[in-house]
Amino acid sequence: MNRDQTPAQVRAFFDGHRTVRQYLTQPDGSPIRMSPEELDAVMHAAQRAPTDATAQLYSFIHLASPEIRAQMAHLTTNAHVATASEAFMVCADTRRIKQLLEAAGHTAGTWPAIAVHFGLGDAVMAGTNLLTAAEMLGYQGCWIGGIMNNLIPIAEALKLPADVLPFAALTLGRSAENTPYRPRVPRPMVFHTDHYRDPTPAELQEALAVMNPIADRPNKSGNWANLLRAYFAQDGGMEHREPHLVELLKRQGMWAGEGKE
Repeated sequence: MNRDQTPAQVRAFFDGHRTVRQYLTQPDGSPIRMSPEELDAVMHAAQRAPTDATAQLYSFIHLASPEIRAQMAHLTTNAHVATASEAFMVCADTRRIKQLLEAAGHTAGTWPAIAVHFGLGDAVMAGTNLLTAAEMLGYQGCWIGGIMNNLIPIAEALKLPADVLPFAALTLGRSAENTPYRPRVPRPMVFHTDHYRDPTPAELQEALAVMNPIADRPNKSGNWANLLRAYFAQDGGMEHREPHLVELLKRQGMWAGEGKE
């Protein structure tokens, strides 16, 4: 295989990325599943992701049955979990490494903050590999942060034990929508040289203007600041989700802050 792609080819591939929530389905609305060979390829890609200290601190729950798909679609408030070709719950998993240590006659250490840091990093890298491989096969996908809408019921429904934390759901399928190209903030705000640099007031205003189209709605121009406010401002969605995540971190034994259980 020729791995020496040109810069233009690399840009074109990643410019083709879209977050897609509407997928082609069977006439009755049921999923058009990946072939066994395609599914094997994307799973293989996930396991070829980088990992810290060789530990592979992640697990995927493949959402296969119509019943579990429907339940996860309801709990995440994302209907496409039920209609995608394939759907997964991507998890940070430090349980398996502890079991491996015990199987080899060693005692696992106590490192809940490290577990979250490297477990989520490993999970994201593996999930990104899986999605990129799917895109190479002509599929598109969607990371689903909506698991935060019912985080604890999701963990219970999937029977996630201690030391396993759901990060996001991930759906894959053939696109049935005309998704627009989504902007990103100007590169100088993201790539820093030698040290971190806060953006200037003018750069912040430029970024807001550049990103406004990401919030566009039919016949209505977008306002990115309002979208950010709904999620991240005082009394926004993230503040309301925060205590549920803290509660689950404590339940899973992955909380390193005050009030550790």
